[in-house]
Amino acid sequence: MTTCIFVQLQCKPGKAYDVADRVYEREIASEIYSTSGEFDLLIKLYIPDGQDIGHFINNNILDIDGISRSLTTMTFKAF
Repeated sequence: MTTCIFVQLQCKPGKAYDVADRVYEREIASEIYSTSGEFDLLIKLYIPDGQDIGHFINNNILDIDGISRSLTTMTFKAF
Protein backbone atom coordinates (compact mmCIF):
# COMPACT_ATOMS: atom_id res chain seq x y z
CA MET A 1 0.00 0.00 0.00
CA THR A 2 0.99 3.61 -0.47
CA THR A 3 -0.02 7.01 0.84
CA CYS A 4 -0.74 9.79 -1.63
CA ILE A 5 0.65 13.19 -0.68
CA PHE A 6 0.90 16.51 -2.46
CA VAL A 7 3.89 18.81 -2.07
CA GLN A 8 3.74 22.43 -3.18
CA LEU A 9 7.04 24.17 -3.78
CA GLN A 10 7.84 27.84 -3.83
CA CYS A 11 11.03 28.31 -5.83
CA LYS A 12 13.62 31.04 -5.89
CA PRO A 13 13.11 33.43 -8.82
CA GLY A 14 13.95 31.76 -12.14
CA LYS A 15 14.45 28.30 -10.59
CA ALA A 16 11.04 26.61 -11.04
CA TYR A 17 11.99 24.79 -14.26
CA ASP A 18 15.31 23.64 -12.79
CA VAL A 19 13.59 22.34 -9.65
CA ALA A 20 10.90 20.56 -11.72
CA ASP A 21 13.63 18.93 -13.85
CA ARG A 22 15.46 17.68 -10.73
CA VAL A 23 12.25 16.20 -9.27
CA TYR A 24 11.46 14.52 -12.61
CA GLU A 25 14.98 13.06 -12.87
CA ARG A 26 14.63 11.43 -9.45
CA GLU A 27 11.62 9.40 -10.69
CA ILE A 28 9.72 9.81 -7.42
CA ALA A 29 6.77 11.92 -8.60
CA SER A 30 3.56 10.59 -10.04
CA GLU A 31 2.70 14.01 -11.47
CA ILE A 32 4.36 17.46 -11.54
CA TYR A 33 2.43 20.64 -12.29
CA SER A 34 3.35 24.28 -12.70
CA THR A 35 0.86 26.38 -10.74
CA SER A 36 -0.17 29.98 -10.29
CA GLY A 37 -0.36 31.74 -6.94
CA GLU A 38 1.90 31.53 -3.93
CA PHE A 39 3.58 28.27 -4.97
CA ASP A 40 5.27 27.45 -8.29
CA LEU A 41 5.01 23.65 -8.43
CA LEU A 42 2.58 20.97 -7.28
CA ILE A 43 3.96 17.45 -6.98
CA LYS A 44 1.90 14.31 -6.44
CA LEU A 45 3.78 11.51 -4.70
CA TYR A 46 2.97 8.01 -3.51
CA ILE A 47 4.92 7.12 -0.37
CA PRO A 48 5.19 3.46 0.69
CA ASP A 49 3.29 2.69 3.89
CA GLY A 50 5.60 2.68 6.88
CA GLN A 51 7.96 5.19 5.26
CA ASP A 52 8.48 8.35 7.32
CA ILE A 53 6.95 11.06 5.13
CA GLY A 54 9.02 13.88 6.63
CA HIS A 55 12.28 12.03 6.02
CA PHE A 56 11.19 11.09 2.50
CA ILE A 57 10.44 14.71 1.59
CA ASN A 58 13.59 16.05 3.25
CA ASN A 59 15.84 13.46 1.61
CA ASN A 60 14.25 13.39 -1.84
CA ILE A 61 12.84 16.85 -2.53
CA LEU A 62 13.95 19.55 -0.11
CA ASP A 63 17.63 18.94 -0.80
CA ILE A 64 17.15 20.31 -4.34
CA ASP A 65 18.76 23.71 -4.86
CA GLY A 66 16.33 26.49 -5.71
CA ILE A 67 13.50 25.66 -3.30
CA SER A 68 12.62 28.40 -0.84
CA ARG A 69 9.48 26.97 0.79
CA SER A 70 7.27 23.87 0.77
CA LEU A 71 3.81 22.85 1.87
CA THR A 72 2.88 19.18 2.25
CA THR A 73 -0.71 17.97 2.14
CA MET A 74 -1.38 14.42 3.29
CA THR A 75 -4.38 12.48 2.03
CA PHE A 76 -6.39 9.97 4.04
CA LYS A 77 -9.26 8.56 2.00
CA ALA A 78 -10.43 8.58 -1.61
CA PHE A 79 -14.13 9.00 -2.20
